[in-house]
Amino acid sequence: MSTLALKGPYWVTVRQYRRTLWLAGAVVVVALAVIGGLRIWDAQYPDQYAGDGRASVADDNRGFDMLRFVLGEMSTGMVLLPLLVAAFVAGPLIAREFESGTYKLSLTQSVSPAAWLRAKLLTATTVALLTTLALMGVFRIGWGRVTGTWNFNWADRGPYEATGIVLLAYVLAAVAVGALIGQLIRRTLVAMAVTGLAVGVIPLVLGALRWSLLPVKTVTGPVGPTLWAADNGLVMETGLLTGSGARFDDAVCSVQAMTAMDAAGDTAGPDVWTTAYDLCLTQNHITGQYLDYHPESHYWPTQLIETGIVLTLAALALYAAFRVLRARHA
Repeated sequence: MSTLALKGPYWVTVRQYRRTLWLAGAVVVVALAVIGGLRIWDAQYPDQYAGDGRASVADDNRGFDMLRFVLGEMSTGMVLLPLLVAAFVAGPLIAREFESGTYKLSLTQSVSPAAWLRAKLLTATTVALLTTLALMGVFRIGWGRVTGTWNFNWADRGPYEATGIVLLAYVLAAVAVGALIGQLIRRTLVAMAVTGLAVGVIPLVLGALRWSLLPVKTVTGPVGPTLWAADNGLVMETGLLTGSGARFDDAVCSVQAMTAMDAAGDTAGPDVWTTAYDLCLTQNHITGQYLDYHPESHYWPTQLIETGIVLTLAALALYAAFRVLRARHA
């Protein structure tokens, strides 16, 4: 058992931040109790079944509504979790040590600067990853019930991060960026603010670009019938097609129809809008429509590509952190 005991700077780090460790554990326990309790409450109200066999939530099932609300808040919190990790690593874990000068005490105990930083980062990484994995497991308990409902699709912001592996990569990047900025700034509050901003930009940018990482699939059809994305797909773009196959923005015809409605004044009826819209289609030789989408099968490839990008950024930040440490404490 003694071989499993923490030693040296690892023991010091755990002792310094034991309250934070207890807080992380408490968050997981509370989340499990709340989600588990809501699943039990929801289970007290059997679903209703229509004549075609489709199930729907009972009208008086408040447990389901509360479960959706809590999972929505939880998914938002998990998206923000890397920011909290980064702010903690950059501020209390690293910058405060330099600001107060207490790191010098550790370096006098036959501990090299690299070993001192390594111990802090490994401890923070282990706790952050275990906490994240536990929260993702708790989220999964409720996810099976609400998946597919409004704002709980596989591609929605929040559920996308909380049900895949990319969130773990963001947490690793948060630790690495926090270690770098904490050393560069060495002022606790400033380091926390700058790191939170820096780490917040990464998922913001990649979140905007993630559905450009893989090519979309396209379905086409005649004008009129609504096109649907197959395989529970994420719709990216819709529009019209000319006889030559070129894409045409259907907003042009909508604007032309609205202009005709305005010109007709109070006497305008629905037929005025329809006639003007159809005329626009004819004038522009519109023969069909298209729909671009990502099928659900793109979920894991997108997760893996985004995870690879984030891990590369994390590796670069971690390398820079140790280079800065070596340059200042050679």
